[in-house]
Amino acid sequence: MLVKDVMRAPVLSVGPEWTHEDAYKLLLERGIRHLPVVADGRLVGIITDRDIRLATSHLNPKGPCPGCTQVGEVMTKDVITAHPLDPVEEAARVMRERKIGSLPVLEDGSLVGIVTGIDLLDALLKLTGVTEPSGRLEVRLPDRPGELARLTGFLAGKGINIHSLLSYPEDGDFVRAVVRVNTLETHLLAEGLRQEGFEVIWPPKKPW
Repeated sequence: MLVKDVMRAPVLSVGPEWTHEDAYKLLLERGIRHLPVVADGRLVGIITDRDIRLATSHLNPKGPCPGCTQVGEVMTKDVITAHPLDPVEEAARVMRERKIGSLPVLEDGSLVGIVTGIDLLDALLKLTGVTEPSGRLEVRLPDRPGELARLTGFLAGKGINIHSLLSYPEDGDFVRAVVRVNTLETHLLAEGLRQEGFEVIWPPKKPW
């Protein structure tokens, strides 16, 4: 999944000459928290609802004056951006490392969209298949060639279709595989997997 699949477009933007009052009204009207700032067709900054609240509060040395101060005075100028063809996980990594809530999306220097933390959460839901009726299996596999193929081969042999499959490394040379399948009878599948020597984390064994 790429940034272009989850970004919001067209994107609302403001100019650096906008007052904080007008920018904040736009944020409230549209229910958003981030506004790219564009001048002469070029991205020059980004401002958030938090920036505006701080700039117009009594903490501002100039005093609160939302109608007489401009966006360009407090916007973040060194904007971190994404490209439409960036993988969503790369966008998530950048946002997490930089501790920011959004990435304007640029293509050939033009602002074509914006991706936020909520958009990335939506992407995660789609990637995990949780939005579709499905069952969930979680299996700990030895981190060696063929183990994932053995798991998917077992499911294929049972006529089970895989909606999504995510894996991540664990300590001790293991890999955790989280699989969404087209059946809710996951307890029966789990018992079959255990009989084949798989270590099934979810669903747990039923108490007898």
